[in-house]
Amino acid sequence: MGNVDLLVMGTRNRKKAAELLELFRPLGVPLTTPADFPHAPEVVEDGSTFAENASKKATLLAQKLGHWVLGEDSGLEVDALAGAPGVRSACFAGEGADDQANYKLLLQKLEGIPPEKRSAQFVCYMVVADPQGTIRAEEVGYCYGRIALEARGVHGFGYDPVFEILEYHRTLAELGPVVKSCLSHRARAARALLPKLAALLVHSSR
Repeated sequence: MGNVDLLVMGTRNRKKAAELLELFRPLGVPLTTPADFPHAPEVVEDGSTFAENASKKATLLAQKLGHWVLGEDSGLEVDALAGAPGVRSACFAGEGADDQANYKLLLQKLEGIPPEKRSAQFVCYMVVADPQGTIRAEEVGYCYGRIALEARGVHGFGYDPVFEILEYHRTLAELGPVVKSCLSHRARAARALLPKLAALLVHSSR
């Protein structure tokens, strides 16, 4: 099968990588991350959209590593903030800010805004590039909800403690990993991408 018997998850975020590895386990091929490649470059996420960042990660890493790579970029869009923090979700409170600093700033910016006007969505864009750096498949996933009045729950990462799923009246951090693996933006994008990716790998192995 050559290089197509391995898929690299193009992220250095350990929590995100763990989630991606679990989501793509059904693919049935070995999965890994850039952490297993000492020469893997750091990809600067300077795109203006999730799609641009995901594409850049996938193509640059694929060319450098010579393997199939899944590039992913995701973040939170809050309607009352005109779509912010968007592509700056990971550094909303400044470069190097941790998850708590980011969601505390978000709560601060939404102070005084009632629940019915705190609608938001998580967005996840996934791109798969072949070992030559050519994009072969892409998908986007959304998870709709609203920003809670305060952080709740201990599971997950990022903005999970303040992102409430309306149907459950619970944040993603309260619902836990099993529910998140069904409802999240990343899970939805992965489910849409899996059959495309499986077909590509099978076709390329012949």
